[in-house]
Amino acid sequence: MPSFDVVSEVNLDEMRNATENANRELSTRFDFRGVDASFEWKSPAVAVKSESDYQVQQMVDILRKQLVNRKIDPQAMEISSPEFSGKMCSQKVTIKEGIEKDVAKKIVKMVKDSKIKVQIAIQGEELRVTGKKRDDLQSVMQLIRESDLGQPFQFKNFKD
Repeated sequence: MPSFDVVSEVNLDEMRNATENANRELSTRFDFRGVDASFEWKSPAVAVKSESDYQVQQMVDILRKQLVNRKIDPQAMEISSPEFSGKMCSQKVTIKEGIEKDVAKKIVKMVKDSKIKVQIAIQGEELRVTGKKRDDLQSVMQLIRESDLGQPFQFKNFKD
């Protein structure tokens, strides 16, 4: 029977490269000259530090742009609220990996409501979808791509 796995993964090497590129861009920006601002890669998160809240928001936008350049979906970012300590403001950007239980249950419910004849099994942080027809599996893929569940999904191990 044809099957495939639904996963949510981010290439952490590409994420580190995006962080380094964002640091490089930060050093060339005119509005950040003379400002103590930096990106720190702490796998699987990035610490964004600067002197003001507005600059931290600009830096998150720079990081988002670099993620897009490295072909990482910006939906994988989970941004915490800014924290102030002394004259520095910092914000933690974590990377979502794996499918959480409640998101997996939403996907299962969504597929069952669509009346497509497939079976879905939750296996830890991924989903296994099996069906008799390849077309049914492709329609499930399309359904998952079109849904807005707040994180990117990839499809692996498509077996015919």
